[in-house]
This record gives sequence, structure tokens and C-alpha cells, in this order.
Amino acid sequence: MDYFCCQTILGAITILADKNSVLRLSFGNHFLTNAQNIESPLIRGAFIQLMEYLNGARQIFDLDFAFDGSLFQISVWNELKKISYGKTKSYQEISIVINNPKSCRAVGKACGQNPIPIFIPCHRVIGSDGNLTGYAGGIDIKKKLLEIERKVLNAAKSSF
Repeated sequence: MDYFCCQTILGAITILADKNSVLRLSFGNHFLTNAQNIESPLIRGAFIQLMEYLNGARQIFDLDFAFDGSLFQISVWNELKKISYGKTKSYQEISIVINNPKSCRAVGKACGQNPIPIFIPCHRVIGSDGNLTGYAGGIDIKKKLLEIERKVLNAAKSSF
């Protein structure tokens, strides 16, 4: 496994990957055991796409991801990938879509355990009342990610 840390407008971000897939994105500069600090072609590509996203030039990521989790967590993470750029869904809406309508809190926990935030957009999940709730990188980062997406969509609307 390889990892690399880069400074972004959100602060330091570390990406961990194996030879085929992005495995983890974490906020901060983390030195991982059993991994080499190397910028592999896969990690370089992931950072390029991340920076394009943060600069408003990318809405969809073209990367392979691999993650371990329970069947429930994986069902939540796969549903998160379906939330369109600039859109949000509530924890309740996600729980209904995965056919487990009483699992709002478990959906929130699965979002918090998402190993690849931003790429798997858990920042697009909000409370039923529209309030921003928990985020592994902090509410300020969640707010900034949603603002980036809103600005890009508003700019696209105003250009027509």
C-alpha cells in the first residue's frame, strides 16, 4: 500500500491506495504503518481529480475504490455514490432507499465511518430538518464542500 499527503484548500489530505484502488482518504497528515509514503500514478491521479473537484472543474470522479465494511455500511456507501453533485439527501431518505426506514442513526454512523469521504460523498447527507450534522472532517469542511458544489451549479445556471 502507498499513501501520500497533500495540502489543499481544506488543509492536509492523505490518500491511501493499493496498486488498483483508492482505499482511504483522511483529513490531516497521517503516517500509516505498513504503507510507503509514495506518490504512485493512482494516487497522483486521485489528487489531480480531488484538486479539480475542489477548484470546481470536476463533478464526477473516475477512480476505482475498494472498501471493507458490513453489508449495511456498503449499502449506505453505495447509495451515497448516487447522490448527484450539488444535491443533498437526509439520513432518513437514505434509510428508506436502502429498505431499512428505521435505521437513520445507523446510516449516520455508516456515513461517519466512510473510509473515502469526498470521493464517496457523505458530505451530501444532512439532517431531515436541513441542518448540517456530523462530518468526519468537521462541519466546516462539510459546509465548504457543499458551498463549492452550489457555486459551480449557480455559475452554470447563470451562464445560460
